[in-house]
Amino acid sequence: MKPILLHGHERSITQIRYSREGDLIFSCAKDSTPNVWFSLNGERLGSYRGHNGAVWCLDVDWCTQKLLTGSADNSCRLWDCEKGVALITIPTSTAVRTNGFSYSGQLIMFSTDTTMGQQCTIHIYDSRDDSQITNCKPARSVEVTDSKVTCGLWGPYDEYLITGHENGELRHYDIKTGDQVLTVADHKRSINDIQASLDQTMIITASKDNTAKLFDSSSLQLMKTFRTERPVNSASMSSLKEHVILGGGQEAMEVTTTSARVGKFDARFFHLIFEEEFGRVKGHFGPINSVAFHPDGKSFSSGGEDGYVRVHYFDQSYFDFEMEI
Repeated sequence: MKPILLHGHERSITQIRYSREGDLIFSCAKDSTPNVWFSLNGERLGSYRGHNGAVWCLDVDWCTQKLLTGSADNSCRLWDCEKGVALITIPTSTAVRTNGFSYSGQLIMFSTDTTMGQQCTIHIYDSRDDSQITNCKPARSVEVTDSKVTCGLWGPYDEYLITGHENGELRHYDIKTGDQVLTVADHKRSINDIQASLDQTMIITASKDNTAKLFDSSSLQLMKTFRTERPVNSASMSSLKEHVILGGGQEAMEVTTTSARVGKFDARFFHLIFEEEFGRVKGHFGPINSVAFHPDGKSFSSGGEDGYVRVHYFDQSYFDFEMEI
């Protein structure tokens, strides 16, 4: 399984996303320029220039027409995917930590950090309403007064938001009322990433408590736990096989004194049902910050602290593999 190396960022990768068809990979990093690549051959298609700080998060809509990015320069921007032009810039009081499109692509959500005396706040905008954008008056704002939001996504049918928090809690927020309607605290430390299954019935979370956990999207019932020895920064589920992939490794601040072997910077494969690890893929020279399965489940990508995005297409042996029962 020979990887394709994508090197277009000057600093560590923060998030990667596939388009719905899987032909494009979008990446952002602690530099200020998100990139888009062809997933088949790793060719860079273009860049989105305009941010002035680290870009922490991004999302692409269902039709691959618009890109949403959130940055430490205190702004959230909506881009034309094809032209690379910023259509909307929403100024914020603090850095934007996580964002996402609703299923329709018309509603956008993003959260801001708790810094400089400002509370963490979840904002929901209707991109069709110009007055909301020009007046910076979102359709709904939800102040999070206790533990800040570290990651989030839209739930099924866009009825609620699913958010992960610094204290390890997983929550549902009703988008119509802004009320917190459900909370579970199965993680012991900060949740770094949340990703949904293809049909959105399940979500998988990655946490600093060295675990990834599988939950039911609607009830937040804990279903499976995948344990490692190092913090897990990202986790993703395959649409083709009952597999999950975990990325993480030793804390980035300690990497300079540790070899790649000891730091455990591998992408690790677990069986979704049996919770057993069955494979590892090496390559990154630092912690893996983001992983994502291709929508068809035949390949995956990982982005690391080393600034590289690695695209892996599975060999035939992967498709022939069956877990022994």
